[in-house]
Amino acid sequence: MTSEAVESETEAPARRWDTVQPWLSLLVRLSMAGTLIAAAIPKMLDIPQSIIAVRAYRILPEAVVPFVGTMLPFVELILAVFLLAGLFTRISAIVWLLMMAGFVIGVIWAWTHGLSIDCGCFGGGGEVAEGTTNYPLHMLERAGFVLLGTYLLIWPRSKFSADEWMKAA
Repeated sequence: MTSEAVESETEAPARRWDTVQPWLSLLVRLSMAGTLIAAAIPKMLDIPQSIIAVRAYRILPEAVVPFVGTMLPFVELILAVFLLAGLFTRISAIVWLLMMAGFVIGVIWAWTHGLSIDCGCFGGGGEVAEGTTNYPLHMLERAGFVLLGTYLLIWPRSKFSADEWMKAA
């Protein structure tokens, strides 16, 4: 086998990755945006319930609970728009990961303090009957969300993104 053949065999996987990666990043970016939209809209339609969900965690001072419960769905929707557009993708991934860290901390807090709550992540939320929460499953879901954000943080370049359009200009 010639050195040129060996070189081309080692370059082939890198070329394949360079071709596939932007499409995977597009899929991840759109999945994250869809998740945020699914989370934001029910909360926007029922802000008082969103405030109840935030209050149920008993982690924030009461003075900021209404502000957080009101603003959270709007922040989620704005982040979804950035992800849909592929604008500031790496920064959007960082914001996503910070939000996921906050949600994970909240769930761990509720779990370790013996609270029985519906997280309110996709609307609803608040206290629920004892034994109806499944915190391990919820944490597994959050781990998946963290993986999505981590992927996009590492590989933010994606197809059909404003980032690529602005870079080309």
